[in-house]
Amino acid sequence: MRLTILGCSGSIPGPGAPASGYLLEADGFLLGVDLGNGTFAELQARHDPFDLGALVFTHLHPDHCADFTALTVLRRYHPAPPYDVSASRLPVHGPDNAPVRLARAYAPDDAELAATDLSDVFEFHPLLPGTSVHIGPFKVRPVPVDHLTEAFGLRFSHGGRTLAYTGDTGPCAALEELAAGADVLLSEASWTHSPDRPAGVHLSGTQAGALARRAGVSRLLITHIAPWSDRDAILAEARAEFPGADVVEQGATYQL
Repeated sequence: MRLTILGCSGSIPGPGAPASGYLLEADGFLLGVDLGNGTFAELQARHDPFDLGALVFTHLHPDHCADFTALTVLRRYHPAPPYDVSASRLPVHGPDNAPVRLARAYAPDDAELAATDLSDVFEFHPLLPGTSVHIGPFKVRPVPVDHLTEAFGLRFSHGGRTLAYTGDTGPCAALEELAAGADVLLSEASWTHSPDRPAGVHLSGTQAGALARRAGVSRLLITHIAPWSDRDAILAEARAEFPGADVVEQGATYQL
């Protein structure tokens, strides 16, 4: 597996820094994982977006899905697509309400919303807790996590290797299941540790590092640091719990 960071800024894009979006590749298959503000431009800089084999969303906050609207325009209105997009609809996996939520983001007004059906170019599949789904060569297990909307952590397996991605979440028991024994844990850590942080929103560097240590992962990659947060302090917290922790870099590629 190969992981590419299209964007890793937390909550909002930062200056020259797209929000959350990743590519996971194996056996020639290209899987998009979240597509937040600014990530579609980064995707185009590396690949033809028509080469995406599927797309999966952890949740539907804009910093993880806003650029789906741009992908919709491309698939609907490109004058010379490389294949018949209506016959080869892109599989999109995500929360159960994704077809309506994403259509509402694309439709310019309520009147058009009623006529906006994105299934002409997309094939939607709900993520179902307690089950696994095969997306291309990947086995993907969604795990519900604790966030402000329906949200999932995702566990990707291929060729004997496992990547666990927290998505956005506060501390919760489900993270232990998600991360257990993973080769790589891609974990959000949006802020430094403090007892007055609100519950059910995000992890601190301390919490991400402690999760990696308890889960026995081989590698911890920190992502989703907000532009107003202290990156060095978050990394120091994570390394105090898990010495091998690193912060991902936009544009970087990691062999898993």
